[in-house]
Amino acid sequence: MIGGRRTAVALSSLVLVGSSWVAAPAGQADEGRHRDRDTGVILCTGPSESAYDPPLTLEARATRVHTEARYTCSVGPGRIVPATGTLDGVSPSASCNGLTNPRITETVRYADGKQSLIVYDTGTTVRTVGVLDVHLSGRVTEGRGKGQSAQRNVLLALPRELPTECLSSGLPGNSGQAQLEVRP
Repeated sequence: MIGGRRTAVALSSLVLVGSSWVAAPAGQADEGRHRDRDTGVILCTGPSESAYDPPLTLEARATRVHTEARYTCSVGPGRIVPATGTLDGVSPSASCNGLTNPRITETVRYADGKQSLIVYDTGTTVRTVGVLDVHLSGRVTEGRGKGQSAQRNVLLALPRELPTECLSSGLPGNSGQAQLEVRP
């Protein structure tokens, strides 16, 4: 009788294990294991549109910056999701020649329902012939990638000479290609 009971327990265990394998279709069991692991590298790229208030001129002054970005993000091995990024903040000394020491916050909303809050506390601008490279550095403070460092680069195509708006009414905004990288 003891041998029969052991056999019944062993068979019941096999049925339970087998039913758990059948309940999760192939590929989804592994996906579930990685779904909440947000500690890897996140790489997002896409177009970025910025607006300045007041518009940028040759005179450096405190300027409010608002940016909208449409990203395509790699959030894990083989996992690509669309996302939007909204940046808001102030550059205490901004002009057509660049932004200095901006304090900007970005909220990235991923199509899978997650989001990241990034606080940028340093920034540099490098102007070369026809290109303005704006580089922001900070940290993810909430959500996907929390605690990881964040780097955002935007390449803005510029004419060889400063836009005429810089000499008169001011440059109200510009657009370029952005790359956001979040890494441990």
